[in-house]
Amino acid sequence: MVKIPYRSASLLLGTAWLLVSCGADTPPPASNRAVLVQAATSAGPTTGVYTGEIRARYEVDLAFRVGGKISARLVDAGAEIKTGQPLARLDPVDLQLAANSAKAQLAAAESDHATARAERERYAGLLAKKFVSQAAFEAKDNAFNSASARLAQARSQSQISGNQATYGTLSSEFPAVVTAVLADAGQVVSAGQAVFKIARPEEKEVLIAVPESRVAELKAAKALAISLWADPKASMSGELRELSPAADPATRTYAARIRINNPSPEVRLGMTARVGLNAAGDASLLVPLTAVLDQGKGPVVWVVSDGKANPRPIRISRFQEDGAAVADGLQPGELVVVAGAGRLVAGQTVEPKLVTPPALQR
Repeated sequence: MVKIPYRSASLLLGTAWLLVSCGADTPPPASNRAVLVQAATSAGPTTGVYTGEIRARYEVDLAFRVGGKISARLVDAGAEIKTGQPLARLDPVDLQLAANSAKAQLAAAESDHATARAERERYAGLLAKKFVSQAAFEAKDNAFNSASARLAQARSQSQISGNQATYGTLSSEFPAVVTAVLADAGQVVSAGQAVFKIARPEEKEVLIAVPESRVAELKAAKALAISLWADPKASMSGELRELSPAADPATRTYAARIRINNPSPEVRLGMTARVGLNAAGDASLLVPLTAVLDQGKGPVVWVVSDGKANPRPIRISRFQEDGAAVADGLQPGELVVVAGAGRLVAGQTVEPKLVTPPALQR
């Protein structure tokens, strides 16, 4: 047996490995790239969702018709009130004194009127007998006319003072709900200063703010669906009742009021509601926004077919909150790459991984 030195053996093994490596004809097979794909589906009708607040159509600020000091507040916020129910009272002392003063002035005017009438009648008899001149009679006639005018003024003033005495009790002319209390007992208020905010609960609507770019879409909406944040499963229909003609100077949005048709008993004032609108749809297909690429030659998506990925030029009709609506270039059900398309090359073999659309991930 011939012994080979260690160094010579190492050299021979290295040379053999090099020869084997240089003689390899094919490289080792590369693994397929995994990509996330999603099927192109119908875009359906153009939709938009707006969040708003349940409000009453008729909301009123209640105020005293006279000024004074509030002596009592009889209801709290959230109270359901009836027609004519007392809500607050003013200190009645000053109002009653004013009414008594007006009554006294009326009594004095009635007395002066009776005296002037008697003087006129007496001078009319003396004039007929030629005992007084025509000028003296005319003076008594003018005094009678003045007394009659003062009597009418005193009667009107007495009626006004009497009405003002009743204005010291604040009430509503219709059933309502107190939504806010703006003044309390002991506070001095002026005539017309709001004390309560009340709302008539029989007709409810949703107040939303619409961006100026979506006003036309709201007007063209075929249907409005209303749901409550507290109960998303409960759905009600609505219709546009009022759209502000001017945008809010701070938010640059237009206030819109959506009437609720047949509101359910669960709908209460102040609740959060969502308004979804549906406009006329088309034959567009919806793909995620991340699937659309544009490198200066127009929008494209990468379509996976038979395990290979290839770019496909498309035409986009509109962009929505949930994706891009493709008008041309795709067929329903085709798989488009939603992530990592920028690293692919045409004809590359890939392993598609189907993802769940965002609408179904909840």
